[in-house]
Amino acid sequence: MTHRARRLAITLCAAIALAGCDTSLPPPPAGSKFTAETIATRETPPELQFQGSLAGQPIHLLVHNCKVYKVDPAEGENVTWTLVLEGDFYPLPTSCIREEITAGKGYVRVFLGRQAMGAGGCCTGTPEYRSKDGLTWKPH
Repeated sequence: MTHRARRLAITLCAAIALAGCDTSLPPPPAGSKFTAETIATRETPPELQFQGSLAGQPIHLLVHNCKVYKVDPAEGENVTWTLVLEGDFYPLPTSCIREEITAGKGYVRVFLGRQAMGAGGCCTGTPEYRSKDGLTWKPH
């Protein structure tokens, strides 16, 4: 392998590693009775949450860092998150630059605008999705 090919391989490996950066929530303050997910849910603005009925079932959805989570009650006043949509895979590091969730009659639409690092404009992959139940998503 040439020196140039080796440098390119190392750079590509580093970029792939960065693409998988940990985007977990910060831990809750010491002594808090609330989980990180509960605190984040409370701090998420209403325009990034959907609480209503889809397919005849109550559901609570939340958009965080260009991913969609189903929010469920947990022990005490806490909640848990289940990832239901994260959009298309992109091999290089990205940043969430725009996210939204809107409700229509019998469906929810999300926009997950991720931008490749160092690039302009928006977006990597398919940014818009639609769901009639909050669990199964189709590109829109």
